[in-house]
Amino acid sequence: MLTLTFSILLLILGYMVYGKIIERIFVIDDSNETPAYKSGDGVDYIPMHPIKGWLVQLLNIAGLGPVFGAVAGALYGPVALIWIVVGCIFAGAVHDYFSGMLSIRNNGSQFPALVEKYLGKSVKLFIYVVSLALMILVTAAFTAGPAELISIKTGGAIPFFVALVLIFAYFLLAAMLPINKIIGKIYPVFGAILIIMALAVFGGLLLSGAQIPNLTLSTAHPEGLPVWPLLMVTISCGAISGFHSTQSPIIARTVRKESEGRKVFFGAMIAEGIIALIWATAGMTFFGGTNGLGAALANGGPAGVIDSISIGYLGTAGAFLAFMGAIVLPITTGDTALRSSRMILTEATGKFVKVANRPKLLIMTACVAIPSFLLATIDYSFLWRYLGFTNQMVSATMLWVAAAYLIKEEKLHFIAGLPAIFMTGVVGTYFFYAPETLNMSYEISLVLGMIPVIATTALYARAVYRQKARSVAEPTHIG
Repeated sequence: MLTLTFSILLLILGYMVYGKIIERIFVIDDSNETPAYKSGDGVDYIPMHPIKGWLVQLLNIAGLGPVFGAVAGALYGPVALIWIVVGCIFAGAVHDYFSGMLSIRNNGSQFPALVEKYLGKSVKLFIYVVSLALMILVTAAFTAGPAELISIKTGGAIPFFVALVLIFAYFLLAAMLPINKIIGKIYPVFGAILIIMALAVFGGLLLSGAQIPNLTLSTAHPEGLPVWPLLMVTISCGAISGFHSTQSPIIARTVRKESEGRKVFFGAMIAEGIIALIWATAGMTFFGGTNGLGAALANGGPAGVIDSISIGYLGTAGAFLAFMGAIVLPITTGDTALRSSRMILTEATGKFVKVANRPKLLIMTACVAIPSFLLATIDYSFLWRYLGFTNQMVSATMLWVAAAYLIKEEKLHFIAGLPAIFMTGVVGTYFFYAPETLNMSYEISLVLGMIPVIATTALYARAVYRQKARSVAEPTHIG
């Protein structure tokens, strides 16, 4: 328990200290009019109280991500806790803060538009495709699970396909209504449920007196799978997740002033990290180690593990929380993913689709809802295999966006550049090693995975050198 408590304290300290450092490097200016007021449209651009914005942001970026991913990542043993703490503070929270604040500075622009501005048009088209693919995969994956569980819990009275149709009917409604009608009113409650679930499990761990495995740097995976890069892809929500860069612009359009950004963006990521720490610890403790956890995951999947932990520690109340979590929270993630994909598609086709706002809203929503629905009907494991890789490819790109911005503004670019290099290494090695991609040997993958690291680091160094050269050639004149 000391390990878990110390890890939580480190995350809180990370928010208080490193979050403040990041904010000062970015340089906030509350005299700037935020998109919520500048472009208020009564649908997406609406001012929202920061506490409500924080809860909605937490639910948007989390859902059951820091629960499902954390219990799966717990298979690697206590080293998972190190990744959550370090990844969350120095990569994930930085990633989320810049994705939100740069969106605010660019009138609520979506992630691909930020990529175009700071990395160039040549990268933009690729990122538009990858971002839309990620959103559609997230929508499908976080819909298929709840639909299947609804069918099981009702004894087949509500068939899987009917449950899927009902969920997507809600998605279409929520994605087109103003953000303050459903998301702004109901989602803070669901965000609170996510926090209550984690706190209740933390209390259960305290009272159980169970022996939590000691901290170690080595893998404890039952199959001996390597920590690098698999752990960094398995636990994304709770450490760093590219999905967040597509969600932060949703709330960026509701932030009232720039000084609220640290609370909403950096703070929500830290909270998600704490939730992931609790569930990862519960996963490796409740089942008596990683072998027991592996067997539980094989038998019941992440939802079954959550159900067992909740009931085991909390009884009837835990069963209710597990049901709410396994059904409601993934649906809310799918909902906001669909809303985000609609925004991205609208932004991408703005010059070509010339129709009135309401019909355009319906057309864009349908364009992303239909493929999401079709994907939700296929093999569930297929979705997850490609979701992780796509997700972390987006996270690396967003960190490079932040680094490019900081270089241009002549600020301390290493705060984004170093984690960007790290995540590029994760994605590169995973691409060569993972069975769903090239499936090469681990040794060869480690070598080839450094190719994108060397290439992007060289481009990074060149960008820094060119900016310094420009600064020398164009000195600032005062007076």
